[in-house]
Amino acid sequence: MNDKNKMFCFQCEQTAGCSGCTGNAGVCGKTSSVSALQDELTGALIGLARACRDVPVTGRTSRIILEGLFTTVTNVSFDGDSIREMIRRVQEEKAAIVPDCRGCGAPCGQNNDYGMAGLWYGDEDIRSLKSLILFGIRGMAAYAYHAMVLGYSDETVNRFFLKALFSIGEDWGMEELLPIVLETGEVNLRCMELLDRANTETFGTPIPTTVPLTVEKGPFIVISGHDLYDLKLLLEQTEGKGINIYTHGEMLPAHAYPLLKKYPHLKGNFGTAWQNQQKEFAGIPAPVLFTTNCLMPVKESYSDRVFTTEVVAWPGLVHIDEDKDFTPVIEKALELGGYPEDREFTGINGGKEVTTGFGHGTVLSVADQVVDAVKAGAISHFFLVGGCDGARPGRNYYTEFVKLAPDDSIILTLACGKYRFNDLDLGTVSGLPRLMDMGQCNDAYSAIRVASSLADAFGCSVNDLPLTLVLSWYEQKAVCILLSLLHLGIKNIYLGPTLPAFLSENVLGYLVEQFQISPTGTPEEDLKKMLGK
Repeated sequence: MNDKNKMFCFQCEQTAGCSGCTGNAGVCGKTSSVSALQDELTGALIGLARACRDVPVTGRTSRIILEGLFTTVTNVSFDGDSIREMIRRVQEEKAAIVPDCRGCGAPCGQNNDYGMAGLWYGDEDIRSLKSLILFGIRGMAAYAYHAMVLGYSDETVNRFFLKALFSIGEDWGMEELLPIVLETGEVNLRCMELLDRANTETFGTPIPTTVPLTVEKGPFIVISGHDLYDLKLLLEQTEGKGINIYTHGEMLPAHAYPLLKKYPHLKGNFGTAWQNQQKEFAGIPAPVLFTTNCLMPVKESYSDRVFTTEVVAWPGLVHIDEDKDFTPVIEKALELGGYPEDREFTGINGGKEVTTGFGHGTVLSVADQVVDAVKAGAISHFFLVGGCDGARPGRNYYTEFVKLAPDDSIILTLACGKYRFNDLDLGTVSGLPRLMDMGQCNDAYSAIRVASSLADAFGCSVNDLPLTLVLSWYEQKAVCILLSLLHLGIKNIYLGPTLPAFLSENVLGYLVEQFQISPTGTPEEDLKKMLGK
C-alpha cells in the first residue's frame, strides 16, 4: 500500500486477495472513483463531527450523519452523483454550524475535513483499530437509520457517532482507541435494542410463519433489502391492484410481523441469498425494488426492471425519492404481467418453503420448555449459525455444519447466511423445531436476549451455556454485531470464512487472547472442539 493515488478498500469479506481492493474497481463492483468519493464523504463526516464537538446536535445533523455513513456500507451506493450530493449536504450542514470557517483570516484547522489517506496508509495497528471503529459505526448507522424512519432515536447513540468519527481523525494511540472500539460494541447493543423496539412496537411481535417459495401467476413485485417501512408503504400502494408482493433476501422475516401479514397480497419469498441475484433476476417478468444494501452491479439485461430508494443507488436506475411514490414500480409490474401460470421455485437444497419468525418474543415464551429439555438431557447443545452470506468459496461450510450438527441440538440462525440451509427439514427436538430463524441481521438483538435469558435461567454466564456461535461475516453490520458480542464478554466465537483483512496481527492477537475468537476450520473438526469430543 504505497501508491496513495490508487483505490484502497478492505472493509468487506470479499476484498481482493484477502488484503484489499487496490485496482480500478473493487470486487463488490464499485469503481475507484466511487471509492474515492466514499472516502471524501467519510472525511467530510469527520469534519462535521469536529464542528459538532462543542454544540448541541440537531435531529437534522443526526439524520445527515446516519445517511452519510449508511451510504458507505458495502453494496449500497455505486452512483457518484448521489455520493457527491451527500457530500454537499454534509458540508452545508457543517457550514451552518461553524459559519465563519470559510471566511476566516486565521484558520485553526480544527474543523477541517479529514484526508482518509492518513488512515489507510498509517500505522498498521492504529489503522486496524480505527477501521474497527469506522466499519462498526457504518453498520450501526444502518440500524439507527431503520429505527429513525419509524420515529425512534436515542441521544446517546447519536452523540456516539460524533465521538467515534472524531476519534478517527485524531492522532491517538492504541490506549485511547481500544476503549472506543469496545464502546462501539456497547452503544451498538443499545442501538439494536432501539431498532427491536421500533420494529415490534410498529409491526407487532414476530410469530413463526411458513413462507412458500412458489410465485403465483400474474403481476408481482420483488422487494429486497431490509427496510420494513418501505415494504409497508409498497403493500399499501399495491392493495387491490392485482399485484402480488414477494420478499427477497433479508426481507424474508417481514412475513412474521402481524401488521405486514395482514396484507393478503404479501405472498411469499423469491430467490435465495443476495449474491445470487444477477442470475435469479435475469429472467423474471417483474420489477425489483431495493430498499437498502445488498445491491450487486446491475446487468443491462434486467436494469430496466430494477428500482432503488433511500440511500441505495446505481447509475441510470429509476430512484424513488423521499415522497415514496412507488407508481413507476407498480406500472412496470403491470406492464410485465408476471408469469402466466404459477411457477415453483426451491431453496438451495431443494426445499419448497422456509420458516421464519423465531424472535426473542417467541423463543422466550417457551423458555421453561427449553430449560427443562436441557436439564433432562433431551437438548444437548445450541448453535447460533448465522451472519452475512457471500460468494467466496468455503461458505458451504455452514451448510455442512448444520447437516452434521447432532440431532438433539437446536440451530438458531439469522441474517442472509441462513439461505445456505434454511430450506432443510431438520425436524424437531422435544417438541421444538431444530431450526429457528430469528430474522434479519438487524435482529441480532433477539439472539443476545435469548442467550442472556437462558443464562439467567441456568444461573450461569453466557459463556457457560451449551451454546456456540458460528458466524459468517461479509460487511459492516457484521462488524458492529461482533463488537457488541465482545462488549458482552462472549468468548469462543467461530468466525469465517476468512478473518477480516483490516485486523492487524497485533489486534487479532489481542482478540484471540482476550476473547478466544477462532477462524472456522472444517465442520467435522470444529464440531469436535465445540462438543468437547
